[in-house]
Amino acid sequence: MKKFGIEITVGIFIIAGLLCLGYISVNLGKINLFGTGNAAYEVKGVFSSVTGLKKDTDVAIAGVSIGKVTDITLDNYQAVVTMKIRNDIELQDDCIASINTMGLLGDTYVEISPGGSAAIIQPGGMIRETEPPIDLKKLIGNIAFGKVE
Repeated sequence: MKKFGIEITVGIFIIAGLLCLGYISVNLGKINLFGTGNAAYEVKGVFSSVTGLKKDTDVAIAGVSIGKVTDITLDNYQAVVTMKIRNDIELQDDCIASINTMGLLGDTYVEISPGGSAAIIQPGGMIRETEPPIDLKKLIGNIAFGKVE
């Protein structure tokens, strides 16, 4: 009888530990299980190059994540990046989307610099001003061979 009580206690601790592990995994992974926090609208940007950019990477303003890249397609030899932006964020019509890296060799993300226009990009709209990522190999090659002006 005493052995049965110890087994029940150990089983309860194991179940509690697994529940804690699952809770931590969901919170650190930023997974929305019940559809909360998914209120977002879609905007697109056309880039000449999206080297290093992948689906599900962050879209940020001033280093704060405001959305995710949902799709990257090719149209007329240019990359069309589709982004989901949180509903509480309004992007001005003259904002600039640029592809940056976190640190020298970090992850690639889309940085949006707010504009000064009173006009707001509507859901499904287009960001007109974009900047491709800096090509580090070309830059280092230019420095190495003295082609920097």
